[in-house]
Amino acid sequence: MKHLLTFAIILSGFLAQAHAQDRDAFVEKLLGQMTLDEKIGQMTLFTSDWDVTGPSLRPQYKDDIKTGKVGAVFNAYTAKYTRELQRIAVENTRLKIPLLFGYDVIHGHQTIFPISLGESCSWDLQEMEASARIAAEEASAQGLHWTYAPMVDIARDPRWGRISEGAGEDTYLGSLIAAARVRGFQGKSLKDNNTLAACVKHYAVYGAAQAGRDYHTVDVSRQTLYNTYLPPFKACVDAGVASVMTSFNEFEGIPATGNSYLIEDVLRKDLQFKGFVVTDYTSINEMVPHGYSKDDKQAGEQALNAGVDMDMQGGIFMNNTKKSLEEGKVTEKDINDAVRRILAAKYDLGLFEDPYKYCDEEREKRVVMSQANLDAARRIARKSVVLLKNDKETLPLKKTQKIALIGPFANDKRSLIGSWSAAGDWTKARPLLPAMQEYAPGKITYSKGCNISDDSLQYFSLALKAAQESDVVVLCLGEQWDMSGEAASRARLGLPGIQQQLFDRIQMLGKPVVVVLMNGRPLCIPEIDAKAAAVVETWYLGTMAGPAIADVLYGEYNPSGKLTVTFPRMEGQIPVFYNMKNTGRPFDANNKYTSKYLDAPNDPLYPFGFGLSYTAFAYSPVTLDKTAMTAGGKVRASVTVSNIGKYTGEETVQLYIRDMVGSMTRPVKELKGFRKITLKPGEKQTVTFDIDESMLAFYNHELEFRAEPGTFQVMIGGNSAQTSSATFELQ
Repeated sequence: MKHLLTFAIILSGFLAQAHAQDRDAFVEKLLGQMTLDEKIGQMTLFTSDWDVTGPSLRPQYKDDIKTGKVGAVFNAYTAKYTRELQRIAVENTRLKIPLLFGYDVIHGHQTIFPISLGESCSWDLQEMEASARIAAEEASAQGLHWTYAPMVDIARDPRWGRISEGAGEDTYLGSLIAAARVRGFQGKSLKDNNTLAACVKHYAVYGAAQAGRDYHTVDVSRQTLYNTYLPPFKACVDAGVASVMTSFNEFEGIPATGNSYLIEDVLRKDLQFKGFVVTDYTSINEMVPHGYSKDDKQAGEQALNAGVDMDMQGGIFMNNTKKSLEEGKVTEKDINDAVRRILAAKYDLGLFEDPYKYCDEEREKRVVMSQANLDAARRIARKSVVLLKNDKETLPLKKTQKIALIGPFANDKRSLIGSWSAAGDWTKARPLLPAMQEYAPGKITYSKGCNISDDSLQYFSLALKAAQESDVVVLCLGEQWDMSGEAASRARLGLPGIQQQLFDRIQMLGKPVVVVLMNGRPLCIPEIDAKAAAVVETWYLGTMAGPAIADVLYGEYNPSGKLTVTFPRMEGQIPVFYNMKNTGRPFDANNKYTSKYLDAPNDPLYPFGFGLSYTAFAYSPVTLDKTAMTAGGKVRASVTVSNIGKYTGEETVQLYIRDMVGSMTRPVKELKGFRKITLKPGEKQTVTFDIDESMLAFYNHELEFRAEPGTFQVMIGGNSAQTSSATFELQ
């Protein structure tokens, strides 16, 4: 068996090399036949009129295809429609180069999964890869080749609306999730007709927008770039991601789309990225208001010279590059290099062999929103739920209890699929009310309570009556779907409208209140945490949200989600995240002149990694197999976890490490490993982590990735704030 495996590896290597040689020869031959206008056309990406993610600039896109002015199209899907557009390209242009069809397949295509932030709270890499795989199967069945995902921006400011699209605040976990999603989208081979070429975004440091305001300025050091924001991109490149999208922000005073340090030095030379680089929507044009370019023509020159291959929607290359070449402002070599990378991507997708391979209407009918996909969406959704509070075993609910289901989200469909749901059909989403009625027929009384964001009290009286007559109130509160996502930053993170007032009035009745949150970011809800009997964070769980939430509320599924982002108590704490650095005057409650607030505690409402279960877990002290690690060696850390509750449950055991003294100050702790385990009541399991030198390393002032000798603290627990610890020396 070992010899067979070795042979298979060698064979796959030969096949990959042969494929690359065939591709390169094909691309060079085609490139030699192309005119300058045809080359620039391949570097141009326009939207169709099917769907728009920004202001449409070119309604004449079909004419652009016929004249070879566009090589890729986004916002066009369905097998029939993409076949129509592809036919224009391969039957009406001189060289018959097929189009590349892209789309925002972010957290599902038509079967919508939890928003990416919510799904990350499952800490289940296999399930996240599976949801991306299903999304790719559905999207490719509707004629799509390319998705603008995964979004891997590390985000530590919940005011920023696009925190909903990523995996939260942690670099290590975010990198693992990023790679899993690339593998899910791209499958085993891009030549298969059920895969999508992934596009990792937004390169780079987009999640660090000042004041949490979308599109705003970013200012971080190169060390912070390498240690915090770059690793998820590296993980995607290592996983073979096909393309990279530039971000809207600047880095070191230069917009990312015109930043040769980011694109050429870091991405292509350091990370060894071989695919193509596409801009975000009109980001070349936007270098003019940035104050970096005097006009569109110069912006196009700066972008091309920096290493950009494809212009999304701006028309800058199409309108200016020919003249820029004549003036010597750009080189033919850079144009050819860009076109090579784009043609190579089309070759890898098999589009030159069969440009219609993704346009199969029979497969489309069979695959899109199949029952198997819906079942997977329900399974993954309930794994993404995080139980934040559960006093006096209020949950799970009993089917015999009279439940008042109240709130603007209790029977809502639209918000369930969240932002960036693109092709998702919210009318097919399954809300909570009918799902709970299936569990407990005749026991559910529904009342809207209030609207999401206005101050009308018209529904209060019916809601209070329903609550008064119930055994338990389930109160569904949160943000409307478009209050998070792109261009949806919020300065105040409390509940919109009069939802807090509704909670206060119902809570005064003395009934146990279970708050079910639906939102795209951490909210500031200290009063709800203080007064509610239970708090359940469900995010926007997608098409099967209602059944998944009902599964959790009634105990069909024991919640196992853990937060991947910190919840602040109030906006004044932001940014607050678990792996901050210490100061020279760390917090001391007995010393005024230390780092703290006068009017609030330092600690958050819910820390990173936090999440409860219907059962309870106990942790033993951490043990190490040795107290010193030599270069190239390992230390084994162990902890025994016991289920001391009444239910079988899943626990995510988390490993954190602190470098106590370094040539650069280091965070107070960093996630370096985790294990998901399942324990029956009374069962226990010893969980071990092998710590090697790479887990202790960081990028120093010279941007060298290395571990430094010294003392390291090992912490293991069920969340970042509750751990036991031990120390060892790296010699």
